Amino acid sequence: MIHQYKMNGYNIVVDTFSGSIHSVDDVAYDIIGLYGNTKKEDIVSHILDKYKNNASINREEILECIEDIEFLKDNGKLYSEDIYSNKAFDLKNRNTDIKALCLHVAHTCNLNCEYCFARQGNYNGENSLMSFEVGKQALDFLIANSGNRVNLEVDFFGGEPLMNWEVVKQLVGYARSQEKKYNKKFRFTLTTNGMLINDDVIDFSNKEMYNVVLSLDGRKEIHDKLRKNLAGDGSYDIIVPKFKEFVEKRNGKNYYMRGTFTHNNVEFTKDIFHMADLGFYELSMEPVVCSPSDPYALTKEDLPILFEQYELLAKEMIKRKNKENDFTFYHYTIDLNNGPCIYKRISGCGSGTEYLAVTPQGELFPCHQFVDSPKYNMGNVWDGVTKTNIRDEFKLCNVYSRSECDDCWAKLYCSGGCAANAYHSTGNISGTYEYGCELFRKRIECAIMIKVAELEDDKN
Repeated sequence: MIHQYKMNGYNIVVDTFSGSIHSVDDVAYDIIGLYGNTKKEDIVSHILDKYKNNASINREEILECIEDIEFLKDNGKLYSEDIYSNKAFDLKNRNTDIKALCLHVAHTCNLNCEYCFARQGNYNGENSLMSFEVGKQALDFLIANSGNRVNLEVDFFGGEPLMNWEVVKQLVGYARSQEKKYNKKFRFTLTTNGMLINDDVIDFSNKEMYNVVLSLDGRKEIHDKLRKNLAGDGSYDIIVPKFKEFVEKRNGKNYYMRGTFTHNNVEFTKDIFHMADLGFYELSMEPVVCSPSDPYALTKEDLPILFEQYELLAKEMIKRKNKENDFTFYHYTIDLNNGPCIYKRISGCGSGTEYLAVTPQGELFPCHQFVDSPKYNMGNVWDGVTKTNIRDEFKLCNVYSRSECDDCWAKLYCSGGCAANAYHSTGNISGTYEYGCELFRKRIECAIMIKVAELEDDKN
């Protein structure tokens, strides 16, 4: 399977199953499009006719190009076969040693964000905070169920985790005390809306948190429209100075400004550029996932605008590369040489198997986006995973379990997409959230184009 597209003056060909990327001239691009279902002589005739006004295009050059294509095919770089499909369902026996927990240390929040999937922090339940005892048991559970894994990850999440900050610090201290004993290394992440950031939060996080995720939707008028406090006031003016200090004291590293764009700001690049102008250079902007009836829900009519925005963003990043105002965008971070292994490309994030979420009461869920779905309660941190049928369901949740992915060129980049988004849009974790698929494919096209531009620049 191949995918061809043109962007920013480049002719790009993606070979799905080998992962090979080709940047070619117009003639090669057209020949590749014909090759495979067109006879060689018909290809020659078609190309000669199309480029009849170009004296440099002749029969010999066309045949030479076809030979190059055949060489690439013979060496598994073009039109490569899918050698993974008959192995995919070995994943039913996949490893279920746990590598990461999302600790919901607070099911409460000091903001009242209208689009919040956590329903203003309590996941349609009662406000609650995780006790140290529950958190400690969660860490013990992780250690006991991590097998031979050395590197373990813990994300402090909510709600707003800073509303339970002392417990967060106690849990980090406890985990550190267990590392040498069990030959484990913990890597912590903190996700926060920023309202309660102070010197203690900054100092402790910069010492102990491998990464921090800071929620900002961009321009003040956009951010304040949906991210308000309980009194209905916008939070932009409170959090931006705190975020600036936080990032500055982290030396501008190991953080992400994480925003959400909605129907209110489909021209989301303005918000990304605004964040960059504020001095934030590690950026992420996610499409809202909500009911189609919500006034801020993305619409089908928004898609062409969003596609343009992603391309605009990619072109701007190329312009800024290695300049003072350079920035990264989470969804354009792609490694074409040493990317994820094929197991990861097929199986995805590991939710429900290698990655679990823990509620303040110690309940286990497949990930943070299932916590409001009682049917996906898998057990608890004392008894472990007791509903193994749920884990088995997630074992089979991979790119080859979705028939809609069969003909998708990008399937080994997305691993079949997000199980939670699929569930909330189709009622089935093996379904597909088609709107999200459209946006993902465009993002991957842009990410690959950026890499092609970098390589072309290096070559020149």
